[in-house]
Amino acid sequence: MFSAWREALRDALGLRLALWYAVIFVASALALVALTYVLLSASLRRYDRDTIETGLVQYARAYVRGGVQALAREIREGDLAASPGPIFVRLLGPGEELVFFSMPQQWRRFDLTALNTPRLSGEQTWAELDTGDGGDVLEVASVRLPDGTLLQVGKSTDRRLELLRRFRRVLIIDLALVVVIALAGGAIVTWSGLQPVRALADTVRGIVRTGRTDVRVPPSNPSDALGELGGLVNAMLDRIDRVVAGMRGALDNVAHDLRTPLTRLRGIAEEALASGDPERLRAALAECVEDADRLDTMLHTLMDISEAETGTMALQREWVPLADLVRQTMDLYEDAAEAQGVTLTGDPASPVVVWVDRTRMRQVLANLVDNAVKYTPAGGRVVLRTATSGSEAVISVEDTGVGIAPEDLPRIWERLYRGDRSRTTRGLGLGLSLVKAIVEAHGGQVAVASTPGAGTRVDVRLPLEPANLSAM
Repeated sequence: MFSAWREALRDALGLRLALWYAVIFVASALALVALTYVLLSASLRRYDRDTIETGLVQYARAYVRGGVQALAREIREGDLAASPGPIFVRLLGPGEELVFFSMPQQWRRFDLTALNTPRLSGEQTWAELDTGDGGDVLEVASVRLPDGTLLQVGKSTDRRLELLRRFRRVLIIDLALVVVIALAGGAIVTWSGLQPVRALADTVRGIVRTGRTDVRVPPSNPSDALGELGGLVNAMLDRIDRVVAGMRGALDNVAHDLRTPLTRLRGIAEEALASGDPERLRAALAECVEDADRLDTMLHTLMDISEAETGTMALQREWVPLADLVRQTMDLYEDAAEAQGVTLTGDPASPVVVWVDRTRMRQVLANLVDNAVKYTPAGGRVVLRTATSGSEAVISVEDTGVGIAPEDLPRIWERLYRGDRSRTTRGLGLGLSLVKAIVEAHGGQVAVASTPGAGTRVDVRLPLEPANLSAM
């Protein structure tokens, strides 16, 4: 408990929470105690009044039945003789003369002349007499009997007040214990409740101090808010690690693959300068511009791949009919296919609709169709198909081209990888890497099947109903 308090005192938030817990706990206990005290006081008051009213009825019956002697006998032998505390009884005649009087000696200090007397027979009235010193009170019930006599029965509140005083003393002791328990409980509950927050702070402090992002928040109960927060922080750190790793990989690829084109650019420029021929200089400048555009395209494509693979690519999703994507891609490559002598066909009438980024999916289909047309000899054909398979939409690009060698098939998704057959065709070796990254960023999959000399089929599978549209 003391360690919990020391921890709470060092933590301003923990101290405030502990104090709030204690205040609320004590206030609740006070409210409960106050209600109990009020109910007990009311119950004791009601009990005393019921005792007085019962005595008034019994003594009135005894007097009517047998006069003063019967009244005296009833006082000595009646049920009220065993009641807690003495009883005040007074009987006044029709002329207010004293007929019978019974009162304990300690009550003689009360001024009985102040008692109200009912005027009508059978009418009961209540009166309270005090001595003015703030002590007990004499509660008296009076009734006028049929023969004109006045019967008065009363009881002092001294026993009730003494019981309430004892009860208050017990309550004070209980409240002191409640305060101690509330403070200790507040410290313990706050310490244990803030433990996940402290673990999170320690983790973040370690990251800030060392710069390492491989540390993680210790696991806790994932069903509560703090446990969920720790899990989200760990997921965020995992994503940061993936982003950093992706950026590092992209930079490594760029650093490695920029050497050759930069060396080539430098060689072209040096050779042109050494020649001094204006035509040679003009041709070298044009070639340098072309290579610079190619390098720019490569850099942008590598960054797109890294963003897609690390989950940081901004996707502007909307419901897009696959038929529109197929039709637009066919329109884009219709002239290129015709110039290549390749027949380009598709089925744009398919009613399949998917939740995707229209621009990015056009980029996917453009890369696939561009590869298919590029590696299909004259007289061949390229076919685009759309279909559904279970909960997925499928886009297929099939050609009758040269196919992919079995040894190259596992590596075609790698960045900047180009098989032996593709090295004679101009390209960056990034198209299929970008296709795979974009499709997986949409929650889909891409697969390829190829037979050398017979053609290639690429299937892009996308979910028909994303699990959480609001998160996208």
